[in-house]
Amino acid sequence: MKIGITGATGQLGRLIVEKLKAKTGADNLVALVRSPEKASELGIEAREADYDSPETLEHALQGINTLLLISGSEVGKRAKQHQHVIDAAKKAGVKRIVYTSLLHADTSSLSLAEEHLATEKALKDSGIPHTLLRNGWYTENYTNSIPGALAGGAFIGSAGEGKISSATRADFADAAVAVLTSEGHDGKVYELAGDETYTLIELASEISRQSGRDIPYKNLPEADYAAALTSFGLPDGLAKAIAGWDVSVSRDDVYDDSRQLSKLIGRPTTPLKVAVSDALKNAQKAQ
Repeated sequence: MKIGITGATGQLGRLIVEKLKAKTGADNLVALVRSPEKASELGIEAREADYDSPETLEHALQGINTLLLISGSEVGKRAKQHQHVIDAAKKAGVKRIVYTSLLHADTSSLSLAEEHLATEKALKDSGIPHTLLRNGWYTENYTNSIPGALAGGAFIGSAGEGKISSATRADFADAAVAVLTSEGHDGKVYELAGDETYTLIELASEISRQSGRDIPYKNLPEADYAAALTSFGLPDGLAKAIAGWDVSVSRDDVYDDSRQLSKLIGRPTTPLKVAVSDALKNAQKAQ
């Protein structure tokens, strides 16, 4: 009974593979990746599976019982890519698909929601039993910006006082492993978010407390935040997208207090203070 993992060499995918190896053993796992040679260090079977090359997908999915479809990274191309995977899974006889979607995808104003909803519909139309892991915001989306905040003397964004219920990638990885290795999840939609809720004002306060420096949160208009990100070297399109996502955050689109994630993984999600501490330690190591 093999489990296939798409995007196995990505940040989330690698965490899931390592956790699955500890739970089920490497022999039961298959990494489905564009470049199998890049997956050699994962210690599991790797097969070529290119989202943009449907001819590789059906062959790669042969013998896979359960498929973890980790959403692709190419925003704007994902709906079509995911459709290719789902079509191939049906032809290959995959029995179950677990998909990493977006928190409250059906009501979110995040521009990311459209492609996730298209994939959710494709899964429904396929007739393959499936589970939706509607992942909320990664805490790393913000803690990765801590070095820049320390260098610039402020944490910037366009999220206003929006409530954020983020969790770490490790938390979301544990949720995927729980669903992949147990029964009773077919047809379920899990709205996954962290136990703790904070604003970027509170995040900046925690950074200040732990770093011993005054790092205020500076809220910027969307266009100004995008311009700042561009000045840091981000491509213009990505900078505008990130600024737009922050505006959605200001509308509480990444807030959820149902605690479905901690219930699913059987433990509290990682506290913000721990994530900030880890980020500060990593920033010191990088210096």
